[in-house]
Amino acid sequence: MAKTFLLIVIAGFLCLRPGMGAADEAAWERYNLAGILAYQRGDYAEATKQFEAALKEAQDFGEQDPRLATSLNNLAWVYDAQGNYGEAGPLYKRSLAIREKALGPEHPDVAQTLSNLALLYQSQVRYGEAEPLYKRSLAIREKALGPEHREVATSLNNLAALYESQGRYGEAEPLFKRALAIDEKASGPEHPDVALGLNNLAALYDAQGRYAEAEPLCKRALAIKEKALGPEHPQVATSLSDLAALYDAQDRYGEALSFIRKATAIRRTRATLASGERSSGALSEQRTQRPGFVGHVSLLSAVAGDTPDERLGSEAFEVAQLARASDTAHAVARMAARFASGNDELARLARTRQDALERWQVLDAEWVKAVSKPTGERRADREARLREELAGLDQKIAELDTTLQRTFPEYQDLTSPEPLLMQEAQKLLVPQEALLAYLVGEKESYLWLVRKDKSDFRKIEIGKQALDQVIKALRLQLDPSIGVHSFAVKEAHELYRRIFAPAEPLLKDATHVIVIPDGALRSLPFGVLVSEEPKAPIGHLSHYRDIAWLAKKYALTVLPSESSLRALRRFAQGTSGDQPFTGFGDPVLEGGGQTRGANVAALFSRGAIADVNEVRQLERLPETAHELYAMAGALGADKRHIYLRQAATETHVKRLDFTPYRTLAFSTHGLMAGEFKGLAEPALVLTPPQQGTELDDGLLTASEVAQLKLNAAWVILSACNTAAPDGSPGAEGLSGLAKAFFYAGSRTLLVSHWAVASDPTVELITGMFKESAKDPGIGKSEALRRSMLALMTNHDKPHYAHPAFWAPFVVVGEGGGVALP
Repeated sequence: MAKTFLLIVIAGFLCLRPGMGAADEAAWERYNLAGILAYQRGDYAEATKQFEAALKEAQDFGEQDPRLATSLNNLAWVYDAQGNYGEAGPLYKRSLAIREKALGPEHPDVAQTLSNLALLYQSQVRYGEAEPLYKRSLAIREKALGPEHREVATSLNNLAALYESQGRYGEAEPLFKRALAIDEKASGPEHPDVALGLNNLAALYDAQGRYAEAEPLCKRALAIKEKALGPEHPQVATSLSDLAALYDAQDRYGEALSFIRKATAIRRTRATLASGERSSGALSEQRTQRPGFVGHVSLLSAVAGDTPDERLGSEAFEVAQLARASDTAHAVARMAARFASGNDELARLARTRQDALERWQVLDAEWVKAVSKPTGERRADREARLREELAGLDQKIAELDTTLQRTFPEYQDLTSPEPLLMQEAQKLLVPQEALLAYLVGEKESYLWLVRKDKSDFRKIEIGKQALDQVIKALRLQLDPSIGVHSFAVKEAHELYRRIFAPAEPLLKDATHVIVIPDGALRSLPFGVLVSEEPKAPIGHLSHYRDIAWLAKKYALTVLPSESSLRALRRFAQGTSGDQPFTGFGDPVLEGGGQTRGANVAALFSRGAIADVNEVRQLERLPETAHELYAMAGALGADKRHIYLRQAATETHVKRLDFTPYRTLAFSTHGLMAGEFKGLAEPALVLTPPQQGTELDDGLLTASEVAQLKLNAAWVILSACNTAAPDGSPGAEGLSGLAKAFFYAGSRTLLVSHWAVASDPTVELITGMFKESAKDPGIGKSEALRRSMLALMTNHDKPHYAHPAFWAPFVVVGEGGGVALP
């Protein structure tokens, strides 16, 4: 059962100060009030817009004005509610600093920001940092406002919720009861704050198994919220989920399912309607609701039991998609929407709108960071430029929306994150294909198997922690950059037995398996799973070729979401390019070694632009020229479209028109976000210039890739770790370079999961294209599978049988049923 935290915002309607214009003050108050009202009705996108407008007005009030602190606090408040903790934290801290200096350390507004910052820490499970802030906030409020004030109840509630999170039930209960009594007296029995207090006390009872005491509290809280906030408010969804969890704990599945379905309906509507908003908070909010969606799937599994039920399985299939909110899936949907128009001008308009929205979100985040800095670090000129550019983008997006609505009314539906229906998924599959979708829960996980004429839904007895541990251990044995280690074949078989074997009865005659992974499963190629227990111990690296790898049995493709299948097969078919191939590789570098990766701590020692001298010290990759020539030969492409050495520059990439090319390849180093100081996102290494600039510092980052314009069926990223996350907190796999290339206009990617050794990589990639040339009817994933088998059975190089060499690459996107271009 979820605990509900109380965030109280104070608009700060102060008297006019000398030198302050009435119009500015009035506008600031108007924006704040509009933001509060939007927040109260659950419209977080509108609340963000209004609070940001208020913050812009507050910039003119002075660096230490309490109204600026209020605006910072309010904006942080709505970010916090959406799970955007990284953006909320700096705003709270600056608000706190201003209030302490302007109002004194014992002012109630200081207590408010202390409480909100503590809530942020609690949401991040930073309990040790949250507790002293809660206690200080409570002490200030009791002294300044009296022991019966509603803000005292807020502090009591939040401190008690912290204790309850830590299992300190005896300390939490009297605080919850005292807070509830204060709220009922101060605000009346029907106030939403009373409902929040009831929820918290019920959660405490639920955690202790005191279900009979918890149930009436939950029901009363739900009734209050529905009456005060309306039936579609997100807090109503929270109360519905609480009741469902309470009934679930008592095995009252029918009642629980009724309530959780209503909660999911509210959350689903919010996620769908918010998809076109400029605020990036909708996806963050959806991610914070993952436990509720997983709970819904868990209930459906409990109701179904061991008896197959296609109706319940189909419902769970849709709910699981809401739980796996994916940036990469959104990028695929936006790409597909452009190509679905069937009109170059409409596609251009859609791309312009998407680029403008991406730019708006980046600039908006930069502006928030800029104004949240301490006084001495702020730059008024930069803030003004950001505000001016944001205003221009606002107007541009509005104009594009008007045009698209008139000329391409289907655009909004095509980019909507509506889940794919089970029946629709089945129609998109061919008879020899199967779709496997996973959802990882805390204690257990779930699997859906979809074939063209049947489907299955079942529980898997492995949860997040156990899955994280086993996959982490397997991954450590698959990185040749730290040496080739003995691979835990038995553990790989045990993982196969738990997560894949349950699907085998329905995989008869299937040759192509499309996998939608979740959690840690996103970081492991399924081809290294072992389908049969080893018959003999591994005494030599060559013995690995005799293992029953899953890659021997199926061609495997990865998708970021079920909706990506719809996007790729219904709306993004075909390419218009007349050139078969272009590629970049063999950058001018000076280091030695044979691994496509790097470990140069000084790479970003001089700031955001990479130190080109350090980039130049990365290992040379002369063999990549042969790799690119082999790809071109297999595709019948002219070698003039291959760019090596001095031609393989970031400047050249950014200036080249890629739309005529059906296949694009980068054979070079790949760098993960966070791998080097200053590298905030993944990047591909190209020939560095003599002097680094923003246009060209030798590193083509994910955000720069997203600005390219492609119309490619196939992008080959023959580099290290190109399946890695984008570096942002909590980012899923494939959210870095893969997401960027999908957004730019690719239908299929070949990406790697670890640092790849260069020589076997050349053989693997060139072999894949040779396989396709020999049998043009096979799909991309089957071509990769055949090349893997050839590599692992290479008797001249027996060590290639180890999966570190043949297994790093996976096909993401459209991998089956269509021959390589």
